[in-house]
Amino acid sequence: MTSAFELSREHDEFRHSVRDFAEDRIRPHAADWDREHHFPVDVVREMGKLGLFGLTAPEEYGGAGEDGDFTSLCVAIEELGRVDQSMGITLQAGVGLGINPILTYGTAEQRERWLPDLVAGERLAGFGLTEPGAGSDAGATQTRAEMVGDEWVVNGAKQFITNSGSEITSLVTVTARTGEREDGRPELSAIMLPSGTPGFTVEKAYDKLGWHASDTHPLSFADAHVPADHLLGQRGRGYAQFLATLDDGRVAISALATGCIQACLEACVTYAGERQTFGGPIGRKQGVAFQVADLEVMVQASRLMTYRAAAMKDAMERGEQVSTKQFKQAAAAAKLYTTESAVTATRIATQVFGGYGFMEEYPVARLYRDAKVLEIGEGTSEVQRMLIARGLGLPVE
Repeated sequence: MTSAFELSREHDEFRHSVRDFAEDRIRPHAADWDREHHFPVDVVREMGKLGLFGLTAPEEYGGAGEDGDFTSLCVAIEELGRVDQSMGITLQAGVGLGINPILTYGTAEQRERWLPDLVAGERLAGFGLTEPGAGSDAGATQTRAEMVGDEWVVNGAKQFITNSGSEITSLVTVTARTGEREDGRPELSAIMLPSGTPGFTVEKAYDKLGWHASDTHPLSFADAHVPADHLLGQRGRGYAQFLATLDDGRVAISALATGCIQACLEACVTYAGERQTFGGPIGRKQGVAFQVADLEVMVQASRLMTYRAAAMKDAMERGEQVSTKQFKQAAAAAKLYTTESAVTATRIATQVFGGYGFMEEYPVARLYRDAKVLEIGEGTSEVQRMLIARGLGLPVE
């Protein structure tokens, strides 16, 4: 990147290529997918052929290598999210929660086994963290994995898991209690469970408010046996691994939120210029024009915060002097601002469209439904405020 605030020419060219794909292959079908709750496997595979799932992966696994980076991933997520939030979150989760944990913490054998198909977009992987009684409080995880002989035996349940039950899902990595620490706290580890493992059940897909074209399921485990080498990373380091995974994910969700705001802005500019009332376009009314102007401010601020944080991540990968604390603070701030702005932006867009905004035939209705979960997934707004306050040195609980 030329700076923390400006995309390079290569990133800008990449943005246009992803936008062309999204306009051609996703926009014409997004409303139908949403209405039918259809997960478009064929288009996901096309995303793989375009290289979108390999943007952070080395060439040896079929990835972009030096031609890709975390910023490129955020660009792709933003552009997909501008057209369809469901496809944006499919990419975000597929890379951030599926590929990157294996790439970062996996053994050479695990990476060689799983990554080529995941990077190619031929398969997907999920990450099972949230449970009925353990959402933001991940330390309250009740899923357990016990070593019996040379196998892990997993029992428990997870919920709200993206990319976990599609026809191309190959595995889900889950956090589980594998023991107890000396201080009495649970020892949490990450265990990889391939799809089809006996005792691993993918429950019926959720009937969600939004993200209808995204694959999301509850999962249950009843004496699910996997070999000992399905431990991902070090035993007892699952919690730390999950925290690092979420830091990256927050920036990626910020990109998704930025795409949502951009979509609202574009829709409102077009509608306010065409919709006629009282002898002229509604865009000449200050009450409308000022709201649209607010959307422009939101999208500019969101994009700057998102790509500043993404640039910090890439700088860390290059070994430059960016501290983990700085990145965590930037990621939390970006996630908080962009997601809350996205929810506000969809409310403004629906208001600008008036009665038509309440009709599903207009995309702002879908954006309105899709946006709310952005404030919840990858850490709620309350969690982000807590992290930011702690980063400032406040003793917040």
